[in-house]
Amino acid sequence: MAALRRWALALLRGSVPVAVGLLLWVAMAAGDEKRQELLKALPEANPAVLAERRQHNRLIMAALREAAETDDNVAQRPVPWRK
Repeated sequence: MAALRRWALALLRGSVPVAVGLLLWVAMAAGDEKRQELLKALPEANPAVLAERRQHNRLIMAALREAAETDDNVAQRPVPWRK
């Protein structure tokens, strides 16, 4: 009888963290759907803005690539330099 009581107590103690984790997961999943809907409605989802951001990222990567290939300190160049 004591062994059965210990098993029941161990099962209860083990199931409580699992239940709490499941409740948190369900709560976060509901918030994630709302966040996905909000992201779709942002004006930054505009194709023109995305194209501009891609071009900006290409310019930054080109500058980083040039900085990696040269021994010059590109941070010390005069300010209005362009690629």
